[in-house]
Amino acid sequence: MTSRRSFLKTSALLSAGVLVAPKLFAYDKKYIGLQLYTVRDHMGKDVAGTLAKVAQIGYNSVEAGYGAGKYYGQTPADFAALLKQNGLIMPSAHYQLGEGQTAQGTILTGWDKAVEDAASVGQKYMVCAWLAPAERGNLDHFKKLADDFNKAGEVCKKAGIQFCYHNHDFEFIQENGKYPYDILLENTDKNLVKMEIDLYWLTKAGQDPIALIEKHPGRFPLWHMKDMDKTDKKMFTEVGNGIIDFKGILKHSNKAGLKYFFVEQDICPGDPYDSITQSITYIKKNLV
Repeated sequence: MTSRRSFLKTSALLSAGVLVAPKLFAYDKKYIGLQLYTVRDHMGKDVAGTLAKVAQIGYNSVEAGYGAGKYYGQTPADFAALLKQNGLIMPSAHYQLGEGQTAQGTILTGWDKAVEDAASVGQKYMVCAWLAPAERGNLDHFKKLADDFNKAGEVCKKAGIQFCYHNHDFEFIQENGKYPYDILLENTDKNLVKMEIDLYWLTKAGQDPIALIEKHPGRFPLWHMKDMDKTDKKMFTEVGNGIIDFKGILKHSNKAGLKYFFVEQDICPGDPYDSITQSITYIKKNLV
């Protein structure tokens, strides 16, 4: 009887573990992504060869750039074929706001077509990459941007895609004791507009990613894994070489709602291939 009780108790614990374990990490740990901006010079010269090299290094997920109906000069169908050929998925891509521009495929101009293209290649996220200086403004301007993002998010939702906004550090310059980033979070529908956390820029802005996650749980499905070096210049560096506590922050991934992360290094000291190899080696050894 005792052994049966022990068996039942053990079985119950194991069953509970099966149910609970997936919730320990909201994201799928088998995917290690790269934001292709890191290898932009290579992409500009040889799209197919660069994607092949990225996959060879060990990345199996990428975040791309989109403009004027194409990904790096490739039609959506052709780019999707190259990804498939190299065993890569593309859950996300970056887009411009496009204020004052006539170029198609931005959030303010030709967004329907951009969403259609994203859906055709199986994207799950469309991200406003940044705001040019002329597209920024006071807090009232950011309230208008929040409205624009809600509208963009509505179009995305109809296609089964999530709209997101990617931060830098300028969103954390206070005006009347308030951050523009707070305005975006508070004035957008939490289901229509989520955020892509850039850990480097948050840190440079003096913000605590964990505190942000605690305040706005579930709003951060995408992360940029970008490290800051230990010098006074606070430059970009390979993941694991700098000051950012990725392991500690990842403990809050479930609360954040993290689904995918992407290594990004805006400036590399040498060949970007060397830098992204260092980063993925650290990630595989320490983070996944």
